[in-house]
Amino acid sequence: MTTTLSRLVARNDLTSVRRWLDEQPAYVVADELARMDRVAAGVPFRLLDKDQALEVFEELGPVDQQAILAGLRDQAFRDLVEEMDPDDRARMLSEAPAKVAQRVLAGLSDHERRLTATLLGYPARSVGQLMTPETVVLPRQLTAGAALRLVRERGAHAETVYTLPVVDAGRRLVGVVELRDVVLSAPDRPLDDVVDTAVPRARATDPAEAAARLVRETNVLALPVVDSEDRLVGLLTIDDAMEIIEAADTEDVARQAASAPWAGHYMAVSVWRLARSRAPWLLLLILASVLTVNVLQIFEATLEQVTALALFIPLLVGTGGNTGAQATTAAVRALAVGELRGSDLPRVVWRESRVGLLLGTLLALVGMVVGTVVVGVEVATVVGLSLVIICAWAATVGATMPLLAKRLRIDPAVISAPMVTTLVDATGLLIYFAVAAAVLTL
Repeated sequence: MTTTLSRLVARNDLTSVRRWLDEQPAYVVADELARMDRVAAGVPFRLLDKDQALEVFEELGPVDQQAILAGLRDQAFRDLVEEMDPDDRARMLSEAPAKVAQRVLAGLSDHERRLTATLLGYPARSVGQLMTPETVVLPRQLTAGAALRLVRERGAHAETVYTLPVVDAGRRLVGVVELRDVVLSAPDRPLDDVVDTAVPRARATDPAEAAARLVRETNVLALPVVDSEDRLVGLLTIDDAMEIIEAADTEDVARQAASAPWAGHYMAVSVWRLARSRAPWLLLLILASVLTVNVLQIFEATLEQVTALALFIPLLVGTGGNTGAQATTAAVRALAVGELRGSDLPRVVWRESRVGLLLGTLLALVGMVVGTVVVGVEVATVVGLSLVIICAWAATVGATMPLLAKRLRIDPAVISAPMVTTLVDATGLLIYFAVAAAVLTL
């Protein structure tokens, strides 16, 4: 599908491009534009009608949005950014260069500029920056009929009307009421009778990822966002929450793979940017690997006495690294979804050490059989004991490092699987040669 659009643009077949755009939903068009280079993507985008252009634009990521804006004339630029939802606009501007942000803000009406400036005034990566301030707010003294009339009056200018916040006279959040309950209630029924006062909420300064995961855990369509005095300031809608989680998970996956996260569509990112995002980590890991070389130098004499020990080094360091990587991935995921807390560290150590012992015992049985056949019982015993200890050590280290990072206020995802693997490689060799020295009395 991408090649078809690209070929149509390359042939300058604008009639066919228009036909293709009319036949595709907004999310498909957005994905295809994100795959193309900036100049080429601007051609089909300018062929979209105003409503379709806005829908496609809001499906794009912030980096791709900036690229599209850069190719628009002033009037088209102003029309597009004016029609964006304030939260989508703030998300784009939070990642945009200063010149782009200034141009966007300068092209907005006073009302939209105030809304956007308010959102950008909250801390970076906070839910306050990504919530929608355009909501239908219901005073608690209304009846269901009066509430429904208010929804009809103001709903066209709100991002969502399915979740309706209810506030007191000081705009402090009382709870929320679903549109369904308002519609199905008798017109004279007091709103207090149907309002849910136990609804979860987030502070505007809370991390956006934590608020988004709360939306998912509580299965709400929109999460009320309040200030420090419990006054309603906006809603975090479920679609925005899912985008926040996707962005956070994408960043975590990149870091877990020992790579710096990048912005933009993978197919549109240059080879240079991809290499640049990975090179620093690889340089760090290759320096860390020097530890393994040093360990081998220290035990060079041992290897000369029992050369058969060298045969099993790849097996041991590979198994230890894989065990540690599994534990690290599980711990980072559990931290991300709120299943682990920093206070769980002692329990995690006890839990993972037993997991490692079980895995090590299972693998040791296989290793000893292979070792006995290849090099004899003594070396096979060394391999088996080493596997048990290395697996227990690797699982414990792999699971506890993300928790320690969390306590030090470091993103746990920074504790990547390759980093744990490199550490376990060096320490695993120390364990291996220590066991060999004890069993073989070297």
